[in-house]
Amino acid sequence: LDQYWRQALFLVDEGCSVERIDSVLEAWGMAMGPFRMMDMVGNDLHWAIRRRHYIEQPQLRYSRIADKLCELGRFGRKSGAGWYRYERHGSTPHADSAVDTLIRSHRAETGAVQREVSDDEIVNRLVFALINEGARILDNDPALGPGDIDTVYVAGYGFPRFRGGPMYYAD
Repeated sequence: LDQYWRQALFLVDEGCSVERIDSVLEAWGMAMGPFRMMDMVGNDLHWAIRRRHYIEQPQLRYSRIADKLCELGRFGRKSGAGWYRYERHGSTPHADSAVDTLIRSHRAETGAVQREVSDDEIVNRLVFALINEGARILDNDPALGPGDIDTVYVAGYGFPRFRGGPMYYAD
């Protein structure tokens, strides 16, 4: 999911809101959008992965907005706040103006160019990230075939069953 989340963070840099990205992916059929998923998994886990990648793969570009979120202790549902706010560590996400302020500050600090992003572009960038990662996995042989990848995404990550999984969707 690293590349999926990476693209979601780039979309935030480019002007999309966390809530819009999640709602577009959920309307497309995902069980939950990338930011709700990050909050459920734990933003600190993805932060640890990014910090390792900063060293091991310095050629990869990442948005640093998620690091800034974690530096505030916003690790997701388990801490009561992440990309969303959670009342008494509940599971219902609530938009949080503190995240909007953080994002505005980050964009200003980095000089990120804001632009209009269509719903189709949001879906394509995120789904293609899953497809490309699936192709990379097939090239490196840890999966027996594209059906294995689709099974993991559909059964484990909430990819819409009616779309068959990212590899089937790519075909």
